[in-house]
Amino acid sequence: MKRVDDFRLRLGKHELVPIMIGGMGVDISTADLALEAARLGGVGHISDAMIKTVTDRRYKTKFVKEKLALYKYNAENEDKSPVKFDLGKIAEATRLHVASTMERKQGSGLVFVNCMEKLTMNAPKETLKVRMTAALDAGIDGITLAAGLHLGSFALIEDHPRFRDAKLGIIVSSVRALQLFLKKSARTNRLPDYIVVEGPLAGGHLGFGLDWAQYDLATIVAEVIKYLQDEHLDIPVIPAGGIFTGSDAAGFLEAGAAAVQVATRFTVAKECGLPEKVQQEYFKASEEDIEVNLISPTGYPMRMLKGSPAIGDGIRPNCEAYGYLLDANGKCAYVTAYNREVAAHPGARKVSVMDKTCLCTHMRNFDLWTCGQLTYRLKDTTYKLADGSYQILSAEHIFKDYQFSTDQKLALPEQQPA
Repeated sequence: MKRVDDFRLRLGKHELVPIMIGGMGVDISTADLALEAARLGGVGHISDAMIKTVTDRRYKTKFVKEKLALYKYNAENEDKSPVKFDLGKIAEATRLHVASTMERKQGSGLVFVNCMEKLTMNAPKETLKVRMTAALDAGIDGITLAAGLHLGSFALIEDHPRFRDAKLGIIVSSVRALQLFLKKSARTNRLPDYIVVEGPLAGGHLGFGLDWAQYDLATIVAEVIKYLQDEHLDIPVIPAGGIFTGSDAAGFLEAGAAAVQVATRFTVAKECGLPEKVQQEYFKASEEDIEVNLISPTGYPMRMLKGSPAIGDGIRPNCEAYGYLLDANGKCAYVTAYNREVAAHPGARKVSVMDKTCLCTHMRNFDLWTCGQLTYRLKDTTYKLADGSYQILSAEHIFKDYQFSTDQKLALPEQQPA
């Protein structure tokens, strides 16, 4: 059997190890994690999800505090339409995070930014354009459009001097979604440089309904590859979701994929942004602990550990501080659900909101434990220590295990001394 290292991903002039670490939002995909992927010759992602929170944490800025101070008067108001993001500060935060990352880049690999289109921010097109433009200004190698598919995204940046220089990719979960994007973007005369095909076993938001189990990544990838061949389009296809071993990855590469995108196994890397106490929850998880539900205010199904503290928690909406999911009219499904529960329980000191969750606050606090379907297998990739916890891995170890392993084997790390 071939290894992943027997293949290469070609993106323009770049020849890369065909391993892409997927973008995990709110600084779970840290700069350190992305930079390790690039150093090792692959592709890493940082994320621009809640970018001002990330820069406050990483670079000691005060973007969130300033926004809260500006809109604090509105905190008790049901109407969140007055709460706006300062586009200049969004650009400043994005440039700071991207430039600080790119200045540290070593190796032959690339660093992309995962740009979540469902972060509507009470001005969907305007904020998306600023986020993408600022990332290009700051020297990012590429942009992956994720979490929704704004069909006019390419047009928003077609006047940027790096529009044809930087790598631009999209995430789809069906041939139909790909066709819609290509049709809408045709007038820009700019094809995606790569297409990530995300299957039903992925973590976080899914491009499927609650019938996700009826779909199969290999089938969708084969359909996408055939469609591109029939249309005489030479665009690299990158499967994602449930690719747990190097052998899984090599199988897709042998079937015609250009690379694979992986993320679940990197959630328990030292370089990942998850606190270690949360990483231990991932290690301990059983298959029964993983669920797909509809509590995300985005309207997309979402996969997570059912023990996540965010589930059912009825905190007051923090749109004045965050507000990333406010739609073009300043509305968020969690705000509606919260106000409904408050009205139904007058005088209650705290309410429970089971059907939706305040995604912004809970993701910021690492209380919503999104995960891939195969998270329960993470315990098989490391050692259980004497105190019952599990040994954290390095990103380099995980990357190289994907790159060089065969026969469905998982390489264990060098065991820490007792």
